[in-house]
Amino acid sequence: MVNSQVIGIDVGGTAIKLGRFSQDGTCLKSLTLATPQPATPAAVLAVVVDAIAQIDPDNQAVAIGVGTPGPADAAGRIAKIAINLPDWYEVPLADWLEAKTGKPTIVANDANCAGLGETWLGAGRHFQNLILLTLGTGVGGAIIIDGKLFIGHQGAAGELGLITFNPDGPMCKSGNQGSLEQYTSVTAIRRYTGKEPAELGALAQAGDPKALTFWQKYGKELGTGLASLIYVLTPEAIVIGGGVYASFKFFFPAMQAEIERRVMPTSRVGLQILPAELGNTAGMLGAAKLALTIRNL
Repeated sequence: MVNSQVIGIDVGGTAIKLGRFSQDGTCLKSLTLATPQPATPAAVLAVVVDAIAQIDPDNQAVAIGVGTPGPADAAGRIAKIAINLPDWYEVPLADWLEAKTGKPTIVANDANCAGLGETWLGAGRHFQNLILLTLGTGVGGAIIIDGKLFIGHQGAAGELGLITFNPDGPMCKSGNQGSLEQYTSVTAIRRYTGKEPAELGALAQAGDPKALTFWQKYGKELGTGLASLIYVLTPEAIVIGGGVYASFKFFFPAMQAEIERRVMPTSRVGLQILPAELGNTAGMLGAAKLALTIRNL
């Protein structure tokens, strides 16, 4: 695969991000487009195919990786479901894109792609065993074990935001009740405070007591949820990404204190908790990394 180029795509509910990358992760050209509304599979496919032609006009890319907001099958062929996109159920996205572009394609969960991106060239690059948690509209996650993405049986592992946090808490779209994302997502923050995370971050920066108290409570709840994951996975590092991570410095102390209170020292030896480094590019970079792994290129 000498000097091979690949395309990484991050499909979101509001934006679709695409990039053409070299083998070392250098972005050669990128494009961000509004997600068509309604974001049906056919509508998204049409936008993506047109965008691929724009970022790769000379047809240099040899493979495509795509991250979608939901689990993919273990073979990376089918977007099984996307809760926030209409009609996304068992969508054979890899087959569709291969038919339209002639390029081998692989599909994965968007948080898994972000985890791969951060592991490749971001905050997780020095670790072999880590967790990525994306604190966005929902709460997604990725698990890296021995340097490799863990997808579990049938490809659906890593839904870290859906673990039970409070058995009597609010209902989750997943069917669970009181899941971690019902307390730590952007949606949850809006529900509990009536404010956006960025607004609460600005207020905390200005020393607002209510905002500072909120972030302390938020950090305690996030640390409580992470304690369960640490006991199961004993990672070297936890990388925190997504829109909420901009306020990392305000919730980190309470989160760390809660982890230290709840987790035995033997289960957190040398544990580092770090803010993500790649921002909005992590998903498409990780999708590109997946594209590089497709066999027989």
